[in-house]
Amino acid sequence: MTAIDLQTIRRELHQIPELGFREEKTQKYLLAKIQEMATDRVEVRTWRTGILVHVSGTNPTKRIGFRSDIDGLPILEDTGFDFASTHRGQMHACGHDFHMTIALAALNRLIEQPVKDDVLFIFQPAEEGPGGAKPMIASEEFLAWKPDTIFALHIAPELPVGQVSSKSGLLFANTSELFLDFKGLGGHAAYPHLAKDMTVAASNFVVQAQQIVSRRLNPLDGSVVTIGKMESGFVQNAIAETARLEGTIRTTEASSIILVKEELERLIKGFEIAYDCQINVDYGANYYQVVNEEKYVELFKTSLENTGITYVQASAAMTGEDFGDMLKEIPGFMFWLGVNSPYGLHHAKLTPDEAALSVGAEAVETYIRSIGSV
Repeated sequence: MTAIDLQTIRRELHQIPELGFREEKTQKYLLAKIQEMATDRVEVRTWRTGILVHVSGTNPTKRIGFRSDIDGLPILEDTGFDFASTHRGQMHACGHDFHMTIALAALNRLIEQPVKDDVLFIFQPAEEGPGGAKPMIASEEFLAWKPDTIFALHIAPELPVGQVSSKSGLLFANTSELFLDFKGLGGHAAYPHLAKDMTVAASNFVVQAQQIVSRRLNPLDGSVVTIGKMESGFVQNAIAETARLEGTIRTTEASSIILVKEELERLIKGFEIAYDCQINVDYGANYYQVVNEEKYVELFKTSLENTGITYVQASAAMTGEDFGDMLKEIPGFMFWLGVNSPYGLHHAKLTPDEAALSVGAEAVETYIRSIGSV
């Protein structure tokens, strides 16, 4: 594939973002591109809206997996691109259009010039939610071609083009969504004593929840409880009967997220008594920590030595990725790819530099060729 092909593919994918497990157009597009480059060395299987592409090696002793996520986000795009999303309210605001394009480029090159070992390209749905990695790796289709090692990338808006970054050990945190629904009794603003005010209950819950991290957990364990959205009431002169809080839990220790949930549920019981209400909790999607194995990070660094791509040491982050569920079962690593965007991930104006597409494709292909000869 030429650089122009990569740009065209990325832009075509950028126009059709779809939410998790609804990636029908995306799957159809990817299958058409894969079919164009397929040979008798390539086998393709689908799983829900995902795709598995197996490339046979010349003398295989292991199977190398590369995963690309394929879904978009429920964000109204504000880039001004002439190739902006045609699906209003949905956007590739996390760079999965980049990830897919890079995977297709590396796939094409490995078909043209095979390596010794088998390679499995994994186009995985629903990374942004509810989490496609865990059910995908448990599927018959995946288990038939389960890799011996696996890796993935993610764009990094803050890094310059030509730079990649990773580290051994913890890279991304354990994460859980958090949804809380409060139910009390509504009433007239002039008669608060006859109502059970869920605006007051939810507001106080937000404050108390912050003390879980500061007072209930080991301060040496990184943890975050963030309430990012709060809704209650309908008019200014009525007491709210219901309220809803939406947030996230993030921890650097797998055990800490269990403790946070236990403390939240203890807090819920107390609030139900104190405010004479009902509170339902839903933890939504839960992602296991991304932990990179040192052996593979070092092999990746070595593979880039003569490429002109710069490797820098990453720091652990509180971001979440369901690729952690794959690394929990299969050794490997994840790395950041610099794309030099003034706007960050999940921003409506995310504008990654397309020059990074060829850098990402080269990094992926070079690593596979390197590990595929070991």
